[in-house]
Amino acid sequence: MMATLPVGYSTRAPQHDDIPAILALMAACDIAALGTADAYTTEDILDDWSHLNLARDAWVLITPDGALAAYGTVIDYGHGQLHADGYVHPSHRGRGLGTALVRLTERRARDFIAAAPESARVVLGNGLLMEDEAARAILEREGYTLARAYWRMGIALDAPPPEVVWPVGISVRTFVRGQDDHPVFDAVQEAFSDHWGHVPRPFADWVRRFERSDFDPSLSLLAMEGSEIAGVALCAQRPDMGWINTLGVRRPWRQRGLGLALLREAFGRLYARGERRVGLGVDAQSLTGATRLYERAGMRVTMRIASYQKELRPGRDLSVQALVE
Repeated sequence: MMATLPVGYSTRAPQHDDIPAILALMAACDIAALGTADAYTTEDILDDWSHLNLARDAWVLITPDGALAAYGTVIDYGHGQLHADGYVHPSHRGRGLGTALVRLTERRARDFIAAAPESARVVLGNGLLMEDEAARAILEREGYTLARAYWRMGIALDAPPPEVVWPVGISVRTFVRGQDDHPVFDAVQEAFSDHWGHVPRPFADWVRRFERSDFDPSLSLLAMEGSEIAGVALCAQRPDMGWINTLGVRRPWRQRGLGLALLREAFGRLYARGERRVGLGVDAQSLTGATRLYERAGMRVTMRIASYQKELRPGRDLSVQALVE
């Protein structure tokens, strides 16, 4: 499985100085497929890099004249779950760079197989925009199959959201640094244990989100019943919209309207900050029915993402595949 580059192109590990070019590359890919681009930030790139060995797990592909033509990463999330990500600039497509990037990431991913738990199934995931037929063809040719679909959903806030009605006994407060870090982590891990593909995450990796310069604790909402965290909505202001990074309700508090209340509270807080659009990402086949909740709140699908997988080693899948009652 050779990762052959076109004549004159080269590959190396990315450097901090490459970040502006990487962001421009990602935006160009979105615009080519959708006519609009996500406002990725330097913090987003650095957050990704915090999970990998930059010298071995990431690549930039360079043109003969020194421009950045493609970018890719591979991350080991543990429990046999690996994920690759790749972008090729539209002006450099059709030259084999996409295939080279897919092969580079797979070759590195295979180095992680030995570290996976014994008898665990090891899979390499790779996501792409549904509209990107060329990328889909590359992945299928390289042995990937479609595993899941994800949606970006959004809402336009033309007026203040409706007043929030909280379930009886529930109050809401904001995140307190140093006090809530681990309790929120535990609540999120419990809530997301019902999500397809979920694997436990180390606290040390997860808590890095609270160390980002763009983290705002006043936009991290905790629904409380007494001293118990019943649900959370962890939000942020991105350059182009308000964003709900995480919305989760623990099992004992479901089917009481808490998810909708948290969502509307998030809309209201972001509206008060001047945001007139709010978005989030969701599993299109959510085991907990999250898509129905978001639609009920007025959100609509704005982007469709296909999640492809390639099995690198057969075995028992350690990620969540179905609800366990």
